[in-house]
Amino acid sequence: MDLKGKAHCVYKRIIEKDASFLTDFFALSDKKRKEILEQLDAKALECLTNIIKTSKQKIFDEHHKKFLEIASANINTPVYLIDETLVEENMKVLRYVKDRTGCKILHALKAYATFATFPIMRKYLDGVCASGLNEARLGFEKFKKEVHTFGAAYKHEDMEDIIRYSDVLIFNSFYQLENFGNLAKEKGKGVGIRVNPGYSDIKVEIYNPCAPYSRLGIIYEIFKKQYNKFSHIIDGLHFHALCEQNADSLERVLDSFKKLFGPFLMKNKNLKWVNFGGGHHITRDDYDIELLISLIRDFKRDFKVQVYLEPGEASVLNAGVLIATVLDIVENKKKIAIIDASAEAHMPDVLLMPYRPYVLNSSEEEKKQHDYRIGGPSCLAGDIIGDYFFDKPLKPGDKIVFKDMALYTIVKNTTFNGINLPDIAVIKKSGEIKVIKSFGYRDYLSRQS
Repeated sequence: MDLKGKAHCVYKRIIEKDASFLTDFFALSDKKRKEILEQLDAKALECLTNIIKTSKQKIFDEHHKKFLEIASANINTPVYLIDETLVEENMKVLRYVKDRTGCKILHALKAYATFATFPIMRKYLDGVCASGLNEARLGFEKFKKEVHTFGAAYKHEDMEDIIRYSDVLIFNSFYQLENFGNLAKEKGKGVGIRVNPGYSDIKVEIYNPCAPYSRLGIIYEIFKKQYNKFSHIIDGLHFHALCEQNADSLERVLDSFKKLFGPFLMKNKNLKWVNFGGGHHITRDDYDIELLISLIRDFKRDFKVQVYLEPGEASVLNAGVLIATVLDIVENKKKIAIIDASAEAHMPDVLLMPYRPYVLNSSEEEKKQHDYRIGGPSCLAGDIIGDYFFDKPLKPGDKIVFKDMALYTIVKNTTFNGINLPDIAVIKKSGEIKVIKSFGYRDYLSRQS
């Protein structure tokens, strides 16, 4: 296959390891990008992957400095600030995986559903995955591409609307499949079943769908007894067994999945797709993209099915921050900074995971010039975000910038204690900062009776 024009120039620059090709490469049509990739050998492809990752890291570092500049200006807080440019950088990495493998990638709305950035995301992704009626409707109305819906259990009165808004319905039991599967088929929808792949690396049980007594996914012993009864209406299998993990974890999960369910894929040609679920941290700096690509391509070759991935965090990883203001400094054996953002209300995974979010411009712990515990304004004694160290002492009015706050924050926040929800703002690609949503008393009132 001969490359011509701009595609040939991009190809030459890739071979020469000239990173300036990236803008032109991503601007090419899907067909032209794939033609270039087909002509590169394994070594050149690995080099291309590294160039893409290095370029992305540089852009993220530059924009994190912008977050600090914005925080030092006159911006109302608390505010979730989403950077369109960084969201698009993540999208480019996901599309690169698609280009190399032919897989389809859906965005998981459970992690992030700020539809102001959907116009950028839908240029790169195939659609969304939803967890029930409201997410399915949001995906249908705002993302406007494929909607795949999985629910642990569906309510009968919701099914007509869920089917209307979904392209694929995935069921968690043969009972629910028996009740609603034929109805979905009659409406021309795809039908899948979620299985327990029998293995997961997730250490924290609350996040592990394969933990003992898990309600998520049909275990192999039940699947093998009942599958044949329903095989004529099942188009695909779904599993989900990762949480913020690298491709080596997926490799181990796939080994277990193939051992248990591979024979069904080989025997039943009605099975057209397998969904590898979410939890793939594809856009993380240390993620092994080449291993992921190899796993997907080998799976497609062996089983002749379409592969879906449905990452949520990877779509907006490190692409947003939460900016808060110091309201007061109190002392009890150490200095405690009370801010206008709350772990309990505005970043609940800090307490649930638990984890300590990174604060931009904070110092390394061993330096310990100025040591503070940062906490929220609520009455919850445990509304503590963590202990941090700064080069300069904090004072009321100072801004704190928490990194990686787009995911599992806006979708999970609450008005506990009547605390106001943070604004949602977007840094447009033009550099303009646009507040797309502000909240007040009426939002608190609407959640009460």
